[in-house]
Amino acid sequence: MSTPRRDGRRFVLALYVAIVGFAGFLGFVLGEVIDMGSPPRLFFLIPLSPNGFGFAVYGVVTIAVVLGIPLGLVVYLSDRLDVETA
Repeated sequence: MSTPRRDGRRFVLALYVAIVGFAGFLGFVLGEVIDMGSPPRLFFLIPLSPNGFGFAVYGVVTIAVVLGIPLGLVVYLSDRLDVETA
């Protein structure tokens, strides 16, 4: 029965990577096409350049953290529940 579980985890990981990559792509395109004015600040601390690369880094890191923390908690809790109920 471990095959469906591995397939599900692989799908979620692939979806996570696709969403993070898409955020980076959109950040790069929008940063190059539209003049945003003020540069982005990563976690309100690290100033990034106001070009496509800066907005791509901002998008990738922000989406990776915002989606990664809850996803990591779900994986951790599901593993603990599997051990406790088995």
